[in-house]
Order: sequence, then structure tokens, then C-alpha cells
Amino acid sequence: MIRKLRKKFLAAAIAAVFLVLLVLIGAINVLNIRSLTVQADETLQILSDNRGSFPRQMFREQDLPAEPDFPADAPVPPEGEGRGGFFAGRRGGNGELAYQSRYFTAWFDADGSLTQLNLDNLASLTEDEARTLAEDVYAAGKTRGFAGDYRYRRTQGEGETMLVLLNCERELSTFRSFLTASIGISLAGTLAVFLLLLLFSGRIVRPIAESYEKQKRFITDAGHELKTPITIIRADADVLENELEGENEWISDIRRQTQRLAELTGDLIYLSRMEEENPTLQVQELSLSELVDETAQSFQALARSKNRDFSALVAPGLSLNGDEKALAKLVSILLDNAMKYSPEGGKVRLTLEQSGKNARLHVKNDSAPMEKGNADRLFERFAREDRSRNSESGGFGLGLAIAKAVTEAHRGKIHAESEDGQTLTVTAELPLA
Repeated sequence: MIRKLRKKFLAAAIAAVFLVLLVLIGAINVLNIRSLTVQADETLQILSDNRGSFPRQMFREQDLPAEPDFPADAPVPPEGEGRGGFFAGRRGGNGELAYQSRYFTAWFDADGSLTQLNLDNLASLTEDEARTLAEDVYAAGKTRGFAGDYRYRRTQGEGETMLVLLNCERELSTFRSFLTASIGISLAGTLAVFLLLLLFSGRIVRPIAESYEKQKRFITDAGHELKTPITIIRADADVLENELEGENEWISDIRRQTQRLAELTGDLIYLSRMEEENPTLQVQELSLSELVDETAQSFQALARSKNRDFSALVAPGLSLNGDEKALAKLVSILLDNAMKYSPEGGKVRLTLEQSGKNARLHVKNDSAPMEKGNADRLFERFAREDRSRNSESGGFGLGLAIAKAVTEAHRGKIHAESEDGQTLTVTAELPLA
């Protein structure tokens, strides 16, 4: 149990750290690519507003470019020298934009034919490569977006369409490098946290482990201490019965209650032993099919006496390594639980089958109305699903807890569910030999 608690603690802590880092790294990189896109769109806005070039006031006088030769029907910007956006007329800072940006423009007529291609401000593409890229972007029909390492913007005029494609290779490379580095750092940080938690988790769960060990030790010691007074009470009841020369209802009641107390004490001690980190098991290879079949046969008489419709379907030839007595107890507990809590004339079905590398044991029974869905709470100690599950039925609420402990001691899994609220199915899976 403590080992499972430690694993769950580690899993929860690592999951929390991973999710926090995922959100942080995701948010940072989303903001990063958004900033990159906004800046590229601002640059494309300036170029689109100025017929595919930067405003002349953004250049030094000796660097002024020649007036470009635009198609006659090219989109015309508002009156003036071009809006130029926020960067118009600025030098220094973003005023260097005209010198830093690499781009090209392409013009298409109303029929979608490329009429002009201007590569004066780009050296990384040949004319054929630029033509192919521009035609692909035009065919996509989008107003803006990314095409490889290029951010583009479409401007529609009368009879002409202008595409401006801005090279963002450097910015995207920086973004990808940051993304890769942030992911790597996050994974390294998660691993570091895992190693630290692995190192200190023992100390964290130690108080719980000590408390749990004290509880188990108390149950075991108290159980052994109770055996002596129970034995004495039984002996005293026998002596009283002999002296009274006949049966007495009070003495009979004492015997019944001492028997129940002895069974409860034995179950608690057995459960405590099964829940140890390394329970003592007499492991040997055995036929699970024969064991389940024999145990099921022993319940036939009980089923008839309780008026239960009981049947068993056992797949032959299934073997595993385990403790024969413990596994027989597991099957007996599941069948006894089904017999006790099924109504008069109710059905009880036992099935043993192979599922991959595991043996799957099903015990299904009609039950009193219960909540649909997962019923694993029944594996808790002294669990009661309904009013019928009380001491008057002969149980203590420890049976399924013991079944779970036995199953897990054999490296198996067990769960319960109610599909319709009228039946209960308990399924145990055990690894085959």
C-alpha cells in the first residue's frame, strides 16, 4: 500500500509540474509566434500601402531607390506618398525596417496570370522559385498567411492583384530554436523534479507509512491477544452447558458471538498479512481451472439450500504460479459474497476465461438496487453497499477487501461494477504462468 501511495504521489507531482510547464512554455511560444506574425503583418501593411515598396522617407537620401514601374491598373494607395503606417518617416530603431526586410512582389491580372515579378529586394530565391511560390500563394486564395518561411499579404485592385511575400526565415529560425530549447529545458526540469521527488518521497510518506505499520501491528497483536479470551469464553460456555445439563439459549448465543468474533479476528489478521509489502505466500505452479472448478462444486449445495440459480463456466488448462490456499480463499470469498447478497431465487454466474496473458475470473450476481457504474468502494474494509450488507447476513464487510489483497499479492487486478443497478459483477485478473 505504501509503495502504491508513493507511486501515486510521484505521478501526481510530476503531472502537476508537467502541466504547469506545458502551459507556461505553450503560452510563451504562442505569444512569441503571435508577436512575429504581428510584426510581419505590419511590415506587409506598409509595403501594400506603398505599392510593394517602403516609403521614400524611410531611406537615407543617398539610398533612395528608383521609382518602381507599376502596372497601369495597380492598386492605388490613399492620396499622398503612402501612409507608411507607424514606421513612416522614422529613423533608428524600427526605422531600419527598410534596410532589414527581404521581400518580393508579384502582380496577377484578372485571369490569374503572373504579369510582373519584382525580385530587387530578395536574393535567396531564383526567378523560377519565386514564380512558383507566388503562383501557389495566389492559387490558395487567402488574404494573408505563411507559405514556408514567407509571410504574404494579398491586395486586390481593379483588374490586378498584388502579392507581397516577406522573408521571415531568420525570425522563424529563432522561434524554432527557442521552441526546441524551451521544450528541452522543460523536459530536463521535469526530470530533475522527478529525481528530487524520488529521492525525498520516502521521507514525505514516512509518517503515513509509520502510521499504517502501527495500525497493522496493532491489528495483528490485538488479534493474537483476543484469541486467548475467546478460547476461555468458549471453554466456560461448555462448562456451563454441562452443569446446566442441556442446551441454553443464552449459552448458545454466547457461542455464536464468540465464533463470529473469532472469524472477525482471523479475517483482520489475514488481511493485515496479505497487505504487507511482501506477503508470505506458498507459491507453486497450479491449475487454476481445477481449483476454481472444485471450489465452485463445493458451493452447489449451498446454492440449492439458499435457492440460488448457480452456474459455472470454467475454461480448462489455465495454470499460474500462486498460493493455492490464498487463491481458493479468493474464489470462495467471491462466491460467498454473491450467495449472501443475491435475493431469493437470484442468479449467480461464475466464469473463468483467458484474456491475453491473464486469467479473468468473473462472478456476477443479482443484487438489491445499487448505484450504477463503478462499485470499487465495496473493496474498502467494512464497506456496505446497502442495508442487506450487515452483520445479520453473516459478513463483516471484509471479504472483498481480503479478495483485493489476495489478488494484488499475486500481481493481479480486481474491480467491481454494476451495469444496470440490479446486478453486481466482480472481475479478478491474474497473470498466467
